[in-house]
Amino acid sequence: MKEIAGNTIISSLSAQFEAFEKQLNGQSKSAVHQVRKAAMAQLQTAGLPAARDEEYKFTNLTKALAKNIDFDQATPAFNLTPEAIKEVQVTGLDAYKLVFLNGKYSEELSDTISVEGLTVLPFQAALKDKQDVVEQYFGKKADLESDPFIAMNTAFSMNGVFIEVADKVVVDKPIVLYFVGDSSAAKLSYQIRNLVVAGKFAEATVIEKFDTIGDNESFTNVVNEFSVDHNANVRYFKIENDSDQAYHVSNTHASQEGSSTFTANTIALNGAMVRNNLNIRLDGEGCESHMNGLYVLKGKTHVDNHTVVDHVKPNSYSNELYKGIMDDKSRGVFNGKIFVRQDAQKTNAFQSNKNVLLSDNATINTKPQLEIWADDVKCSHGCTTGQLDQDALFYLQARGILKDKARAILLKAFASDVLENIDNKAIKDYLEAIITERLEA
Repeated sequence: MKEIAGNTIISSLSAQFEAFEKQLNGQSKSAVHQVRKAAMAQLQTAGLPAARDEEYKFTNLTKALAKNIDFDQATPAFNLTPEAIKEVQVTGLDAYKLVFLNGKYSEELSDTISVEGLTVLPFQAALKDKQDVVEQYFGKKADLESDPFIAMNTAFSMNGVFIEVADKVVVDKPIVLYFVGDSSAAKLSYQIRNLVVAGKFAEATVIEKFDTIGDNESFTNVVNEFSVDHNANVRYFKIENDSDQAYHVSNTHASQEGSSTFTANTIALNGAMVRNNLNIRLDGEGCESHMNGLYVLKGKTHVDNHTVVDHVKPNSYSNELYKGIMDDKSRGVFNGKIFVRQDAQKTNAFQSNKNVLLSDNATINTKPQLEIWADDVKCSHGCTTGQLDQDALFYLQARGILKDKARAILLKAFASDVLENIDNKAIKDYLEAIITERLEA
């Protein structure tokens, strides 16, 4: 194999892919597997992100993974107790629950979902039972050539979930996906592929939560593809409060048709190195997109949020607000791009990234970008970075509030306009409790 970035990792993955193919039997000739083979070939040719790769300039995942993850090792057995699994779930959340252990679907711990017009299947089962639909949408939103981790995930796509909401169906409760990893005995790595198809006038909420329990390093690589049809409304939550040894990459791609709404809420609270790519394509007139992000970091946690909003058709609206609070030696990265195509007249697009650094050793690298080819639009973008307002802190202390408590009050107020956009009370309460405990420590 020629010398490319991540060459050792790709050599291991190539051997894994050969073994993976031998297990597929009749599926090896399917259209989905042809996409897998193309993805593996792309990975072998292009490699992983190099140190000088502009898109990964501040997040050297290739070096981190080569040092910390053993890609030759098979996925270890899952040995956590049901009590340990329950502890990482959101208390009081009324939802349809699916549980994945070390990446594999657990029928025993998941709900049986029976809602007319709603299909929820493990991705592996959907490859058989909903083959035509999967082939129609698989790999169509997340371009395997656009990011090496999409290619890696596509090559090994087998575990995850398939969700299809029929036209005019309103799903009465959120669908929550708990991905629980056990790294107590050995290092862990797995790939997750989720495919969500929402029909015309459909409504649904999908929640992802990732947790790894154990002291060994772990790596999860996730790709989500959302197809949002005309007048549909889809809400998506991603909650990351993983272990200090967890490395996590996520690529979420959504494509919207006319008059649809897509809302993404990305909350990152812990992990060794986290990279979230969020790409939304407004491919119909009258679309609406909302992107809310919050990262509250401590220790040496590194979180990198990359977003792309592509306005293709006219009369659409997008609003993006990402906020970060960084303490100790943590590091945040934000790179947000808005594209307004020539035909996308009457576009309203807004982007804001605001950060507070609580220590001299905390770091933020932020780069908002706006490219406009239309001439009748309202667009803005910007970023701010600073320290806690000392005048406000003094004001609260002068009224008898202890310094640590006053500091927490100000930081919670800073984060509040992101949390206020979360319309699910159980999720909001859960996050507020974690953030409050973190800030008051």
